[in-house]
Amino acid sequence: MIVWINGTFGAGKSSTARELTGLLPESTLFDPEFIGDALRVLLPRKRLAEVSDYQDLPSWRRLVVDTAAAMLAELGGVLVVPMTLLRQEYRDEIFGGLAARRIAVRHVLLAPGETILRERIATREEPGAAADVDLRVRQWAYDHIPAYQHALGWLAADAHVIDNGTLTVRETAERIAEAVRTDTARVCDIVQTPQPTRETVAAGVLLFDDADRVLLVDPTYKPGWEFPGGVVEAGEAPACAGVREVEEELGLVLERLPELLVVDWEPPGPPAGYGGLRLLFDGGRLSAAQIGRLRLPGPELRAWRFVTEEEAADLLPQVRYERLRWALRARERGRAAYLEAGRAVP
Repeated sequence: MIVWINGTFGAGKSSTARELTGLLPESTLFDPEFIGDALRVLLPRKRLAEVSDYQDLPSWRRLVVDTAAAMLAELGGVLVVPMTLLRQEYRDEIFGGLAARRIAVRHVLLAPGETILRERIATREEPGAAADVDLRVRQWAYDHIPAYQHALGWLAADAHVIDNGTLTVRETAERIAEAVRTDTARVCDIVQTPQPTRETVAAGVLLFDDADRVLLVDPTYKPGWEFPGGVVEAGEAPACAGVREVEEELGLVLERLPELLVVDWEPPGPPAGYGGLRLLFDGGRLSAAQIGRLRLPGPELRAWRFVTEEEAADLLPQVRYERLRWALRARERGRAAYLEAGRAVP
């Protein structure tokens, strides 16, 4: 199990995490900041210059998941992780990766009031740091307060919130330990999608409104928007898998089998690993009544929306957008397309 202590800079995560390891039996401190430090040494300067924060590096997010899984496999017990996560898509990616490894995460947010937070930042000192470095660190912490306030909506809904503004470090750690023991800090409600162990076949279904906008869904367990659909189960026909997934994800029963639009071969590579075939089907145009009956399963999908092709370009990862683009052309022409890595093959 992981106890992930979240909160903006100055909330008291690191000191609370150290204290908590003395309260939870068989617990170990794992600070992902060390992975960021390592990547600053290992990656070329050109790559580091492309991001403003090491959390923006896909390698950091993957290594956090892989390292946590490796430590738990070797040590067992509980990992206490003090790390700020203010971008929901990064929380999705990391917690989803942990869920895929069957690792339970209890998400705790330390949320002192802004006045207390600013006082803590003002008096914070970096051991052995020069005065100008201290000043830059404090300013950096101040600059992140608006991002934290903007993220509070989803953070408060996702995490067990503790206002530690008037609590000592020991009292804060005791509250977390009690919340873990009593299940008040529940296991993060995120779908557990096992990592593939071989190439897979996945079926997605495109659904349209009366303006020919396409329906996309926002998964909680991985970054970026997606098409309704999922992995084809053993012995299952891909079109039937698409129908099943649409019903499971949206509560919508398709009256006929969808028509094939695209077959795309996805090569092996991170983060999917094994790749495989990705199929897109045309599920047709939904009526206003059908749209009104759409429902989402809590742990798996956060939202749905109809978008134009141009809007989809900002929501979908590049390879999925290329898949959609060719699917829409195939729908216009009435002829299915064959792709390899999102590119049409004559």
